[in-house]
Order: sequence, then C-alpha cells, then structure tokens
Amino acid sequence: MKQRGVTVWFTGLSGAGKTTISKALAEKLKADGYAIEILDGDIVRENLTKGLGFSKADRDENIRRIGFVSHLLTRNGVIVLVSAISPYREIREEVRKKIGDFVEIFVNAPLAICEERDVKGLYQRARAGEIKQFTGIDDPYEPPLNPEVECRTDKEELSESLAKVIDKLQELGYIS
Repeated sequence: MKQRGVTVWFTGLSGAGKTTISKALAEKLKADGYAIEILDGDIVRENLTKGLGFSKADRDENIRRIGFVSHLLTRNGVIVLVSAISPYREIREEVRKKIGDFVEIFVNAPLAICEERDVKGLYQRARAGEIKQFTGIDDPYEPPLNPEVECRTDKEELSESLAKVIDKLQELGYIS
C-alpha cells in the first residue's frame, strides 16, 4: 500500500491520555494495513535522548530530536505517532514547519484529573519537591493555539477521542 507519511503529534500534560490514544490509533492503523511507528516520549528519553535533563534547553533539544526522527520517517511514507508532553509552543511550531505533514493533537485534561490518574506517582513526587521542573507544577505547559484536534479526555471516552483523530486524518487525506 502506498501511503502518505504524516507525523501525528500528541501533546498534553503527563496523565492526560496521550499514550492511551496513540496506542489505540496505532492498533487501528496497523489493523488497516498502514505502516506506522510510535515515538513515545518516555521510551525516547530512555534511548535517543538519554542524558538530557528537564531545563527548557534540554526539553527543546529532546523535541528537536524526536522531530528529526519523525521527519525522516514521515518523508518516507510512514505514519508517525508521537506521544510527548512537549510543553513549549515555539518548539512544537519549529518541528511542525520542519516536518510539514504534521497533525497536532492536544490531549487536554485539567491538572487535577491528571494528578488523579498519576499511575507513576510523578505529580505526588513533584508536589513533595522531589522532582523539579515538572510540567504543570513548577514548569509551564503552553497549550496549542490551533491544534488540528482537541481531545478532552476528562469529558469523552477513548472511542470518541480516537474517532476525532481518525476523522481528521481522513479529512486531510492521510488515511482512507
């Protein structure tokens, strides 16, 4: 199957549901025969960007590196699903311009909901001062101004969020 490459960039706070939606989308696209790759922020940090900290400069470099890999895959016809907090608007826009075929998904859930979902205990550790520069606590998250899709995971089921993303990808001609 000849397919058009695209980077589908899921951004939002830790615990908002980025990985959950991207995994569900990956399953659907694989089942439909699409070539896909998942770049999950946590896994990328363990491998590709090990050694980077959480300063603004390091976070930006992390996103640039994810963007570089996404660009290579996208231009070669792969649908790339990126799930990364990517808290700063400016670097997301830089990556969007570089990749071109880029669909931004704002996975939006209020901080209180994300803290309730905190399976890794990160928010609790950040509130206790054990983790510094934690997005949403003592480091900012800049929501997208014009995302192609906004998934309100505090108000909609996974199936609704997934349908919104699939509908947008179909509308833009990336999938049929």
